Amino acid sequence: MEKTKTALLVMDMQSSILSTLPDPAQLISNTGEAIKTARKLQIPVIYVTVGFRQGMPEISAHNKIFSAVKQHMANADMKEWVRIHPDLSPEEQDIVITKKRISAFTGSDLEVVLRGLDIRHLVLTGVATSGVVLSTIREASDKDYQLTVIEDCCKDGDEEVHHLLMSKVFPRQADVIKISDWAASSN
Repeated sequence: MEKTKTALLVMDMQSSILSTLPDPAQLISNTGEAIKTARKLQIPVIYVTVGFRQGMPEISAHNKIFSAVKQHMANADMKEWVRIHPDLSPEEQDIVITKKRISAFTGSDLEVVLRGLDIRHLVLTGVATSGVVLSTIREASDKDYQLTVIEDCCKDGDEEVHHLLMSKVFPRQADVIKISDWAASSN
């Protein structure tokens, strides 16, 4: 039986987003360890960022979350806004996907890339747990992907929500592991 092809998703690890979290240092360190492990195992690393054209024409006034972002950031430098944290920078062989909404699939070509690579198992990292991680798990599960979430490579502004999702919601659709478990898989 053929082993399921796996990819590591590093989602919304943009400096602009990480700067909104209190003390993201451990998250950045753990995610760096996940990336290092994926590369050691020759697992593709796929970065997913949220980004828009200058002036954010993709954002409707009817979208509660993103219309608020647009009001504050319509004149922001989008190239700078989507920049991945320097401690987690992609390497030449890595793939960078830009999405237009919360789920990694919405407004992106992620699914086309995953099909092209014949990926059936996604290992998720990201911020926020209640945003991109939750939305991506729900959509990926509906698309029949095998899912793993590295709990300590995800963070939410609300620690209680993070814990609830990791302990009660995500296990229904994904395996929830620690970075130490993921790193041990490379030994």
